[in-house]
Amino acid sequence: MYLAPINTDLLLFEAEKESLYLALVEQLNKDFNLANESIDLALRITPDNLKSQLHEKIYRLISYKFAEYLNLLYIVDVSEEAIKKLDGSDLVILAEQVSFLILKREWQKVWFRNRYK
Repeated sequence: MYLAPINTDLLLFEAEKESLYLALVEQLNKDFNLANESIDLALRITPDNLKSQLHEKIYRLISYKFAEYLNLLYIVDVSEEAIKKLDGSDLVILAEQVSFLILKREWQKVWFRNRYK
């Protein structure tokens, strides 16, 4: 049974533990490219750098390219309900929470694809 990690650090740890971290980075690059918002994450990126680059990218999208941000959420297939539950009063915190939702959804795709291939 699939149990989603409860925070970004645990998610990235689990991805590494299951040898799926590289697949997760590839999935992020793929979906960002599909949304025409290239993030260009190096395949050897550390989990900490991944976390900070993703957070920064989401913060910039929310702040300056909102339509593209919404398109990215659609491409990644982040739950609209989950987004609506977030408090948008602090953009830095919001970007961090959205980054986690994106990572969680991308991890789900990678995990299921690996599990049921």
